[in-house]
Amino acid sequence: MAVQINPSILSADFARLADEAQAVKGADWLHVDVMDNHFVPNLTLGVPIVESLSRATDIPLDCHLMIEDPDRWAPQFVEAGAGSVTFHAEAAAAPVRLAREIRAKGARASMALKPATPIEPFEDLLPELDMLLIMTVEPGFGGQAFLDIMLPKIRRTRELISRHGLELWLQVDGGVSAETVERCAEAGADVFVAGSAVYGTEDPAAAVRSLRAQAERATAGAPWACAH
Repeated sequence: MAVQINPSILSADFARLADEAQAVKGADWLHVDVMDNHFVPNLTLGVPIVESLSRATDIPLDCHLMIEDPDRWAPQFVEAGAGSVTFHAEAAAAPVRLAREIRAKGARASMALKPATPIEPFEDLLPELDMLLIMTVEPGFGGQAFLDIMLPKIRRTRELISRHGLELWLQVDGGVSAETVERCAEAGADVFVAGSAVYGTEDPAAAVRSLRAQAERATAGAPWACAH
């Protein structure tokens, strides 16, 4: 499993988004947090910004929809240029149908779980997904402290993925930094969203390289990775 680092533009300078996208050269994806002030208590950006970003960078866009009614809105983000679209299990009315629609439009389909949402009820849905996102903070705001109590959930999720023999990416988002990325990798994550840990530094591209190196070292010695 290859480690992937996805800088979150929620921590970037919104007045310079095109430049900020270029500043993370070497990143695997650019993580775009879409919030509607209903599903979460914050309002960020929408389809027009995603369209503009897709023209401004060669880094594929990973759109995380923290919104109500993703069944209606998610396909529009694929049409706007997103290469991966994540909807929340807590918000989707028909997650299997939505995942299939996202895939049919040409993007990777991903489902996110809030910290209090268990993975086990969604085990049968995993084959319909390309990625699963475990939130390691409560969604809605950047810069929150990492919730260590999510590490067992990451491990359980990785065990389910392995048990079913799936090529499913396992993403973590929230408080990922030089202090936490290795613990996430050891637990089973292979895709890491980092906001202030990248954009809060003087050299965002170097921060991406550093986080990748840390995650790769931790993954190399992790029991779940050695079993593959």
